[in-house]
Amino acid sequence: MFTSISQFTDLWKQEMHATHTVFAALTDASLSQSGDVEGRSLARLAWHLAQTMPEMLHKAGLHVEGPAETEPPPSSAATIVSEYDKAAKSTLEQVEKNWTDATLKEEDEMYGQKWARGTTLTVLVLHQVHHRGQMTVLMRQAGLRLPSFYGPVREDWAQWGMQPPAI
Repeated sequence: MFTSISQFTDLWKQEMHATHTVFAALTDASLSQSGDVEGRSLARLAWHLAQTMPEMLHKAGLHVEGPAETEPPPSSAATIVSEYDKAAKSTLEQVEKNWTDATLKEEDEMYGQKWARGTTLTVLVLHQVHHRGQMTVLMRQAGLRLPSFYGPVREDWAQWGMQPPAI
């Protein structure tokens, strides 16, 4: 759980950038890629992340700009990136403007439970990382090059003239 605004903002800026790089690698043609007929497509996963920030943080009293949770995903990867960026930036601004280290201990009704606001921000980050991981699997299946954000990807090793680690 975050106990200070600076802890959140420092990590959020990094994770916001990592998610942006994943979204920026999407193409309009790749948006329909899904793991199975019942699974979420790349478009749906990406759009879900853009929608979650305003939806979740509204429950905690913030007014984050972004797509409504009932709005269907667009067919344009560029639109998804733009809307994600807007919501992620608005999240940062709203937290910095309206919350303090002390208010991170305040609790809000979240999905039938009481969550401290520091917990809500932690869940928001982990939720984004979770779905971003799902997206990278679907991106590989769609033939897209994955961006490097926590370390090199297969293509980076080849670019450097090296073999990727065997394990």
